[in-house]
Amino acid sequence: MATDSFYANLPVLKTFLQVANPKKYVPVPSDWLIVVTDIIGSTKAIEQGHYKTVNLLGASSITAVLNVAGELDLPFVFGGDGATLLIPITLLSQVKRSLLAVQSLAREEFSMNLRVGIVPVVDVVAAQYRVDIAKLKVSPNYSQSVFIGGGLTYATELVKDPATSSLYTLAPDIAMPKADFSGLECRWQDIPSPHGETVSLLVLAKQNVYQEVIEKIQLIYGDDRANPITHDRLHLNFDSTALLKETKIRAPQKNRFGKLKYLIKIQLENWLGWLLMKFKLNIGSMEWGNYKQIVAEATDYRKLDDVLRMVISGNSMQRQQLTDYLEEKTRSNHLTYGLHVSDRALLTCLVYERNGRQVHFVDGADGGYALAAKAMKARIKVETRDEK
Repeated sequence: MATDSFYANLPVLKTFLQVANPKKYVPVPSDWLIVVTDIIGSTKAIEQGHYKTVNLLGASSITAVLNVAGELDLPFVFGGDGATLLIPITLLSQVKRSLLAVQSLAREEFSMNLRVGIVPVVDVVAAQYRVDIAKLKVSPNYSQSVFIGGGLTYATELVKDPATSSLYTLAPDIAMPKADFSGLECRWQDIPSPHGETVSLLVLAKQNVYQEVIEKIQLIYGDDRANPITHDRLHLNFDSTALLKETKIRAPQKNRFGKLKYLIKIQLENWLGWLLMKFKLNIGSMEWGNYKQIVAEATDYRKLDDVLRMVISGNSMQRQQLTDYLEEKTRSNHLTYGLHVSDRALLTCLVYERNGRQVHFVDGADGGYALAAKAMKARIKVETRDEK
């Protein structure tokens, strides 16, 4: 269909501040679909220490859909305990099969329930919400999709609301469909904050307030210093227990030999990568001495999908400045927010080319976005009660 390449042909924004400008956005075609995934009971699972598994399964749903799309560029947002993607209707049947496979994988390998919903854009628009999109150039290897209009939030509500969920959610399939998880990696150690704290922040604001919020955050933290992923703090993980999560996804299910073989393979790849990066060796066009910098640049540590989401590094004084500002704006009914504080970040990677197309999903450790969302929901509940 003519709209399949809609996203691929969008012009790119050059600075993050531009995401706050509604004039930079265009409507998503009405024949596209919104895919919503999330781990049911993710907050409880995170509080029990399973935050890395929750992150990895959220990234897995993105990987599975992008591998269906192949070379076709699709928009997506990683949310920590799930993801949102937009697809043209021509991919619907293949995407359904792949997402059912991710759902089965979550259940069989990790004892978690992945909710999967698919909502037509036309249904969202009919309810007087907009699904407007822009594309932000983050690095030479990664362009990020950003959204305004409330449409993604409404689609998520349709998928989660018991009154409407049966219309949009996929039921588990006993046929055991398969998905392609090529490119999905989880091989870095937790990344300690360069400045002491890693703050996972969610801000839901009136559209004309986002620019001010972003400018304030940049003023407090610095535009370049806020990224919690720095090349000097990236270290490969050699622990078998940590690498087993990727192994369970990438290796054949219920095949112990296949899992062991894959685990040994990625341990050897990590040792090889460590050597190549340590001694800054070049192989073909790949300059391994620069690889950690490539990773740090291609991260999604800040984004906008109806809600401003950021994982930022700073100190306690900066966080107090930020909190004071957000509290002031909350009292004046301009926004609401939630945040979670840790001392490190997590990195889950989708790498198609070491020297090319890749994205590295960032979340705060110990709960990150999910616990920030919990705090924001509690705040909204209190604000709603106070208004009555």
